Amino acid sequence: MTHLSLKNVTKWYDTVAVIHGIDLEVRDGEFVVLVGPSGCGKSTLLRMIAGLEEVTSGDVFLDGERVNHVPASDRGLAMVFQSYALYPHMTVYKNMAFGLENTRMPRAEIEARVHRAAEMLRITDYLHRKPKALSGGQRQRVAIGRAIVRDPKTFLFDEPLSNLDAELRVAMRKELASLHAEIGGTAIYVTHDQTEAMTLANRIVVLNNGNVEQIGSPLELYNRPENLFVAGFIGSPKMNFLEGTVQKTAADRLTVKAGAYDLEFGFGADCREGDRLTVGVRPEHMDVADNGSGDLDVKVDLSEQLGGETYFYCTPEGLPQLTVHQLGQRPLDRGQFLSLKLRRDSIHLFDAAGKIVRHADEANGAAG
Repeated sequence: MTHLSLKNVTKWYDTVAVIHGIDLEVRDGEFVVLVGPSGCGKSTLLRMIAGLEEVTSGDVFLDGERVNHVPASDRGLAMVFQSYALYPHMTVYKNMAFGLENTRMPRAEIEARVHRAAEMLRITDYLHRKPKALSGGQRQRVAIGRAIVRDPKTFLFDEPLSNLDAELRVAMRKELASLHAEIGGTAIYVTHDQTEAMTLANRIVVLNNGNVEQIGSPLELYNRPENLFVAGFIGSPKMNFLEGTVQKTAADRLTVKAGAYDLEFGFGADCREGDRLTVGVRPEHMDVADNGSGDLDVKVDLSEQLGGETYFYCTPEGLPQLTVHQLGQRPLDRGQFLSLKLRRDSIHLFDAAGKIVRHADEANGAAG
């Protein structure tokens, strides 16, 4: 295990900045996930940690030692790539043993390490096959096994599941979580899939355009996003946003005009009349109200019945389409009109710049 520290790290390609002064601390034994949309800089940041990309400015420390100019081979890290990067002409055993053989490790120790990792990953029966005879999930296990046998200070994963089909990704996600619980170690994992981030991480680093938007545990980011970007990125389906203008405000009451609706809340916020506000509410925090007693009258555009749950997409007057998640089976027809109630204890408010004004957990049971 190791402690990683980044101090004001930047990366430039000629005149283009892709990483903007990032600070990050990764503690021993943590599973930290770097998440963000394609092109946000997460893989570049991981490669700088690995020593595969040079740091333009700032410092990378491993266990207190500055390693900016230490070669990748001497950092004691092991990287698992998206493409598996297996040698096609070597057996599974040779792929896992090759790096150890280059260090002149005794053969008995190499065999013990390879067989121990193979048993852990359930690939013992495949040790004498070549990669072309394996499925995508089996190849990924081999790539992970090759990292495990090195007994690295830190595991680095660069979107290792992105080439797998949906069902296999779920299965491999569970295996990675179990593996980390079993062998421990520090892990830094890159993905654009926020579901992977939520299920694997102790802490998530949300990146956007080379900047850190927020760092926290999965539930901290879900419950207390600091801005619109994080609120919209964490959670599946994404949070609904209703843009509006403050009509009235007081210590215990707020009215926001959004589209054709006056949304009244039994709580105040740090804003003034005329301010632009965005009301954020997750799909699972909206309910169908009886007798038109809700906040929004909507028309159903599409309904998805998934057995134990229902998703439907609907349009309120003067506002973008909303996504609503309801437990159970709720048959709905296209064009049907409904009334939706927003749960007041689950409302987030964002200012015109996209910064949080009020978290949902500040409601304290307020109604409105």
